[in-house]
Amino acid sequence: MSLSTPVSRRALRHTRAIDVQAFKRDDGLWDLDARITDIKAMDTVLASGPRPGGTHLHDLSLRLTVDLDLNVVAAEAASDAVPYPGYCDTNGHAYQQLVGLNLLKGFRHELKQRLAGIAGCTHLTELAQILPTAAVQAFANDVWSTNDAASPDADLPHHKPFQLDKCHALRTDGGAVAEFYPRWVVKAAPG
Repeated sequence: MSLSTPVSRRALRHTRAIDVQAFKRDDGLWDLDARITDIKAMDTVLASGPRPGGTHLHDLSLRLTVDLDLNVVAAEAASDAVPYPGYCDTNGHAYQQLVGLNLLKGFRHELKQRLAGIAGCTHLTELAQILPTAAVQAFANDVWSTNDAASPDADLPHHKPFQLDKCHALRTDGGAVAEFYPRWVVKAAPG
C-alpha cells in the first residue's frame, strides 16, 4: 500500500538519502558500506557560506567489516561533503571505537555511549544505528537460513529461526508463522 496522495501542492526542498550495501568478501568477512546524503533543492546559505541548490550538504560514508557472528572487526568513516569543512570532517577516526562490538548484542547502546554528542558526528552515528538490521537482511538466506525446511527431505533445524518474534508479522502466535513456519506456532492460551 502506497502513501496517500498529498492534499496540497508541494515543492521539494530537501532530500536525505540513505544507502546500505553489504558485500561478502573473499576472506570470509563482510563489509557493510553505508552512505547518507543531504541535498537542498534550492540555494541555501549556511554559517560557513552559500551552497548552490542540488549540491551535497552532507555526503558521509561508514564501513563496518564484520565476521559471521556479526562482530565488528574494522570500521572507517569518510566525510566527502560537510557543512563545516575542516571541522566536520576531522573525526572519522572516532568510529574505530566500534571495533569489538557485536551488531546484535547491545550495539546501539554502546554506539550511543561511545559516539553520542560531541564524541562523534550526529549523522554518522545515526547511520550506524541502522546497520544491525541491514546486516540481518544481508545474512538472511546467505549466512543464515530463513526457511524452516528448504525441501521436504531436509533435516529440520533444532532451533527456532532467528527472525521469528522479531517483528509484528512474524510473531509466533500469528498467522504468518502458522502458515509459513507451522511447527513454531504458539497457540494462544484458552481465555
